[in-house]
Amino acid sequence: MTASTLAGELRDCLSEMVGGPVPAPPDDVEDPQRFFRQWLAELNLGLVPIEDAGSFDWPGRWIALVRGVDRQHAVVMFGSPSGVWLDPGGVYGGRARIDAGLMLTPLDLHLPTETPYGKVDGVGTVAGILVAPQAEAPLRRVDSVAALPGRGLEGDRYAEGRGTFSAPGRGYEVTLVEAEVLDAIELSWEDARRNIVTTGIALNALVGHRFRVGSVICVGRRLAEPCSHLEKLARPGLLRPLVHRGGLRADILTGGAITNGDEVSVVD
Repeated sequence: MTASTLAGELRDCLSEMVGGPVPAPPDDVEDPQRFFRQWLAELNLGLVPIEDAGSFDWPGRWIALVRGVDRQHAVVMFGSPSGVWLDPGGVYGGRARIDAGLMLTPLDLHLPTETPYGKVDGVGTVAGILVAPQAEAPLRRVDSVAALPGRGLEGDRYAEGRGTFSAPGRGYEVTLVEAEVLDAIELSWEDARRNIVTTGIALNALVGHRFRVGSVICVGRRLAEPCSHLEKLARPGLLRPLVHRGGLRADILTGGAITNGDEVSVVD
């Protein structure tokens, strides 16, 4: 398939490199690289910028962003020195200037390439629901909350676009975390800064799957990994014990009420 936009060419290049279909970003997406990074995270993959891509060579595949007459184009390169592996736009010809480059790499080399986050197993329960009206504001517990498709939980900062990590894209509507993990590291539900605390289900395995929380259908997008911002708001030293244990980022597909005690289960 020959793409007519940079986003389309990037999609073709990534499809060639992962060996399967890649979703197209919505028409209103201004930064296709951001969209693809979010999707790749579901596969334990990421895109890393290459410094001085014009002189880069690699005995493997990488993506070059080259300057055409009208705009930037995406090309898959290979080899040392590198040549063209795939040119979706048919514009490179070996002479276009390389503006930038991207390497496709695992986020964690220790995770398997197949089902990196484990297999879905079991049924869980909503143990707690927490919302905060503003970024960095303390979270408060509620017994029930309305889930708003395309937005988040009613009364929460992310539903209003006021969260620290609010942005267009995938996985910015609701976060979940396992009570068992928080108990193990003695972190309060409020300090974990996740919306829904669950018991009895491994949340990591829900990445890439639709799942039900009560009557609400969500889709797991990627892991809610810890960062220095969480350490600043909660306590130092949280990053390492929460790696791959910090919960799940998800989006809401169908709305409804979520209530403490609701069942959490995979749909597909």
